[in-house]
Parts: sequence; C-alpha cells; structure tokens
Amino acid sequence: MQPQAKPLNPNFSSGPCSRHPGYDIAHLDLSTIGRSHRSSVGKAALSKACRQTAELLGLPEGYRVGIVPGSDTGAVEMAMWSLLGQRPVDVCGWESFGLGWVTDIIKQLKLESTRIFKADYGELPQLSEVDFKHDVVFTWNGTTSGVKVQNGDWIADDREGLTICDATSAVFAMEMPWEKLDVVTYSWQKVLGSEGGHGMLILSPRAVARLESYTPAWPMPKLFRMTKGGKLIEGIFKGETINTPSMLAVADYLEALAWVESIGGVSQTIARCNENYKAVAAFVDATPWIDFLAKDPATHSTTSVCLTLDASPEQVKQIVKLLDAEGVAYDIGGYRDAPPSIRIWCGATVEASDVALLMPWIEWAYKKIVG
Repeated sequence: MQPQAKPLNPNFSSGPCSRHPGYDIAHLDLSTIGRSHRSSVGKAALSKACRQTAELLGLPEGYRVGIVPGSDTGAVEMAMWSLLGQRPVDVCGWESFGLGWVTDIIKQLKLESTRIFKADYGELPQLSEVDFKHDVVFTWNGTTSGVKVQNGDWIADDREGLTICDATSAVFAMEMPWEKLDVVTYSWQKVLGSEGGHGMLILSPRAVARLESYTPAWPMPKLFRMTKGGKLIEGIFKGETINTPSMLAVADYLEALAWVESIGGVSQTIARCNENYKAVAAFVDATPWIDFLAKDPATHSTTSVCLTLDASPEQVKQIVKLLDAEGVAYDIGGYRDAPPSIRIWCGATVEASDVALLMPWIEWAYKKIVG
C-alpha cells in the first residue's frame, strides 16, 4: 500500500543540498549587501567566515583557510596548478570528480612523472601502494559513488610529498586527520547546505612552504595566484578574496556556521550524518532487492549514499520520477556517469526522521514499477 506519511522535507539533492532545519532567509545578516567586499564591513564578514571555519573544524596551528572562486572544483584546480610539478604525483580516482583530477594532471598539466590508481565505481584503489615521497591527490568521499576512505591510517606520518584532498562532501561530516592533510577543499553547498559558487581552500604550513619555494613551469591564471614576490599572499586567508565574492552567499555561509555552533559543533554534524546513514542502512539490510553501490561497508559514505536496485536502468529512472511526482524525494537520481542507481543525500542538514520516512516510499515505488 502507498505510505501515508511523507518526509517533511523532500530535498535529498547531493548539491546544492538541503538547508538546515529551521533555516529562514530572514535570519541572514544583510548588513554587507550593497557594500564593497573591501569595505570594513565586507572584510569583517569574510574574515569571520575564514576564522570561524578554522575554529569549528579545530584546525591545527598554522593552517590557513581561504575563500576562493569556483566552488570545490575551483579550489582543487587552484591547488593542483599552484603546487604540483616539483615531485612525482600519485593520483587516485574512483568516481567522476576524482577521475577528473586524473584527466587534468595528465592532459592539462601534462605531468609525466604521474602514477594513476583507479578503481571501478563501488570500490577503492590499492591505497597501500601510494608512495608518499610523491605528491598525492585524492578524494576523501566520492560524491558520485558513495565510496569514502575509511580513515587516514594509510597516509604516512613521515610523508615527503604533499597530500591534496578533495573533501567537498566530507568536511563537517567525517573525522578528518588534519595533520596528515596538506590541502583540503570543500564547498559551502554540501554538508552545510549553503550556497554554491565559492570554495574553501585549507593549507597546511607544508603547503605554504611549497608555494613560497616553488614556481610552476606553466603560466598561472590570475584566479590561481597565491603568492607575490615569492611570499604567500596572506590576505587571501584573512578574507581578502582574489575576486569579488557574493556577499549574500557569504551571509548565508555565516548563518550556516552559526547553526553548526548552535547544535554543538562538528561532533554533532558528524553524528547527524551517521544517524541519517543508519536509517538507510537499516532499510537496505532488511530489503533483498537494494544494496549499496560501495562494496565494502567500511567505505560506505555517510553523506552521498548511493544505492543499486534489482531493476533495469529505465525502471530506476521511473522510480526516481515517481517519487518526485509524489513530492516525496527530489533529485535522487544517480550521477550521470555512475551505474544506474539512486543517490540519497544524508548530510548534516537532513533530518533522520525524513530519511526514515523516505524508505517505505522507495519500497512502494519499486513494487509499483518493477513488481
């Protein structure tokens, strides 16, 4: 029978993601709207965004946080174009965006001393074979595959190269071993459910030392330049952005950070993601025709939860459309390059009660379409 109760919030998109519970645009501090980002109020807001991010995440001493253009993609590109080329590179790819970094390193930067570690959707490559005398580029959580690295134990403490980590759907959702990560990137639109367009770039002192001691052989676009006269442009990491940001988006991000602080900090955003994932896992465990795309339970993402069904690709599409038409779940179709699947965003801004209410609707839609 068709379930009666629907999720109160049907927004399960993996980006831009659902707003946090109680979100009201009226709560935004709009004092910066119409003001220059270089004005005192503009600088104060941008500086607060960087400073509060570092405080909430508990970043180690000396780590810097900057707001950069182009969302997470812009932040990763900025790091790769600015830092790579001094050492050989090991790059890991097991889903669309990680494989995109492989393409950029090989075909755009044309780095010849590169080793590629690939895996099919649902699996991780052999991370134990990574050489940390090299620079290492990898994704913490595969947003399009639902496969994450379990922890940072595989990263050498005595690494000689830099670790560059695309963590767009992991920061604020998963424990991050900051001391083992030299570059970390994410976007506001993922776990915090804020706006897209801006990326966050976190640099360790080792990454800063590389920037100040190494000049890439290729021309550097203005949007990627982080040094001047061989020294880091410190202002970038104090809110003096390279180009003009959306001050409305900044106000929205600050409101999201305030929500994180109000619920008890990052430990609570991580806990919320875990509870959301558990609601899906309980349904999968009890249902024979659905499974996680990630093969190893230890690698199951707790944010971008990707599920395969015993159904044809067309039937999967019909199930997604039916749930959309019923106003139960929006934007849960698997990523275009992924195997036929559904993808349920279980980030911190989603309520576990809504995830639990969605599960019987998936069963209803499956039986209606597949039989």
